[in-house]
Amino acid sequence: MTLLFTDTEVADRLDAPTAVEAMREALLAAYAGRLVAPPRASAPLRGGRVVTTAGQLDDEWYGFRSYDTFGHAEAEQLVVLHDGRSGRIRAIAVGEEIGSRRTGAIGGVAVDALARPDAATVGVLGAGRQAWTQLWATAAVRPLREVAVYCRTPSVRDAFAARVEAELGISATAVSSARAAVRERDVVLVATDSVTPVLDPADLAPGAHVNVVGFKQQGRAEFGPDLLDRAGVLVTDSPAQAMDYQPPMLAALAPYVDRLHHLGAVLAGAVPGRTGADQVTLFCLVGLAGTEVLLLDRLARVAARRP
Repeated sequence: MTLLFTDTEVADRLDAPTAVEAMREALLAAYAGRLVAPPRASAPLRGGRVVTTAGQLDDEWYGFRSYDTFGHAEAEQLVVLHDGRSGRIRAIAVGEEIGSRRTGAIGGVAVDALARPDAATVGVLGAGRQAWTQLWATAAVRPLREVAVYCRTPSVRDAFAARVEAELGISATAVSSARAAVRERDVVLVATDSVTPVLDPADLAPGAHVNVVGFKQQGRAEFGPDLLDRAGVLVTDSPAQAMDYQPPMLAALAPYVDRLHHLGAVLAGAVPGRTGADQVTLFCLVGLAGTEVLLLDRLARVAARRP
């Protein structure tokens, strides 16, 4: 029987440690060549596009995620998981939650791999769904004691800080500037919809780790080349996707492309991650294909174990 998951069911059944561990497995599998994860495909239509990402894990499963760019208020994403041996559809997820939690969990893997082991304070730029899941996953890999959040709308950042305290049990403060959110923080999470830089690298503390989640292309990016210059370590979850952006992704341009490494390679020990306490590390999250399907596979397994 095909399992169907709504956003409410995903939120109820999929915790952060499970999601982070699943994404760690996905990144290692992608680096080893077991996870087939091509760049996303896009079909232009009138007024928008339908975008598809697909993936396959050996002969275990294959599947896809689809979403659109029409901007409808009630638009939903679709994730479909097929059994790799029979082709049967094992599970379907409808909504935003599985995609958001997958993105957050990839960011959590990056924090775990690249942030200092004693990292305990976080600055968040942005207060939407992506900012929340980045923090949700970060709290699963580091014992956080303090969060500062900034976005342009005071009521939204106040609500975000209140949610952090209520749901994660971490002291949180809404601040009035990006600088106040970022300075002296061990980890910085940048998840905005800004097409111009929101982060000044001069505000970063020595040894900070940064996840950037939003726009990151030439002429449309939430950070500038000065952040790439500041970073001693530059990592992404999918070099193939990074090289496929049009217009080009900033980190895929010379002189940065030779420094841009696969997070899976860091996890496997094939390339170094952080090599010093004062080193600034940067993770450019682009969305490794197939990871939503892998997360749906884990969710289906969890559901099968529950009455």
